[in-house]
Amino acid sequence: MTTDHLVRTARTIGLWLTLPSTLAACGGTLDAGSDELRGQLPVDDRNPVVICNDGPHDNWQGEYAMLFANAGGPQLAGIIVSAAANWPDLDANLAGWQQMVTAGREGGLANVPDPVASDGPVLVRPSDGQVDSTEPNESAGARFIIDAANRFAQARRPLVVVTGGRLTDVADAYLLDPTLPDRVVVVSSLGSVTPDGGEMGIPNGELDAWAGVVVAQRFRYVQISAFYDQLADVPSSRLSELPTNAFGAWIQSKQAGLWEDPVGADQVGILAVAVPEFVSSVVRAAPTEENAEGPATLFDDPEGSAWLVTEVTGNVATTRFWEMLLDPGTYRSR
Repeated sequence: MTTDHLVRTARTIGLWLTLPSTLAACGGTLDAGSDELRGQLPVDDRNPVVICNDGPHDNWQGEYAMLFANAGGPQLAGIIVSAAANWPDLDANLAGWQQMVTAGREGGLANVPDPVASDGPVLVRPSDGQVDSTEPNESAGARFIIDAANRFAQARRPLVVVTGGRLTDVADAYLLDPTLPDRVVVVSSLGSVTPDGGEMGIPNGELDAWAGVVVAQRFRYVQISAFYDQLADVPSSRLSELPTNAFGAWIQSKQAGLWEDPVGADQVGILAVAVPEFVSSVVRAAPTEENAEGPATLFDDPEGSAWLVTEVTGNVATTRFWEMLLDPGTYRSR
């Protein structure tokens, strides 16, 4: 890592860590107490979000994000759709996400953008092992993230990119605009907890290991490596309770195809941002050196630039899901 990169990274982390005291010193009409972060993470439900994923049918990430956008949660600034090993057909993935968005709109949900397809290939680790030597893809997803950050990020409310798949587009966006970490925080459903911290591998991290190195080294990074039984969100016994609109019909049609493995519950990322009490345990961590081979790892470090969520509370998610689904105010566009 060059001296310039060290200085830039240290400045970004230092500014973020000193933000609470800076806010407390602000005068004017700002209520400093109201601007304090809710929960244990560096972002909360007042930050705008862009969600990134591949297949539309195996978890509830999109549905949660759309509901939160209509029920006092994070503004949904964009949806980026890619392809990966389990969901290799980008056209089919995009069509499925568009069906979800259309069902939401027809059901009465507002503030739901059309999905954007991104087909950037997996990033290649450069021969010198240096992050900034990586050849960018210049993918549509990366360009979208840069544009969204420029449009939606504010000094105290950076854009949150919430991923449920590979980190390719986020890393690619950094390679195109190295100033992006000043305006973006990355929250990922990814990896696992280890005795010394966490690994950025299965699930999702193995899909582009070098992109994980880039993201962990350059961004304020939140890794959600704790999952819950997403089948409990919409059990068969509650299908009759779903709202009688196009969105309820979409959820019912999708329910039987959800992945049974809890690690497929990619909605943990958007839940961690939108519902502070969903996150039960967090440790601060730092990434391995940037010349690491294979998946990056995070090690416990109270001064680290990463947050590792090690425990979540599933029933909090389920309760919030049904509160939003059944509240007539959620469907205010009808």
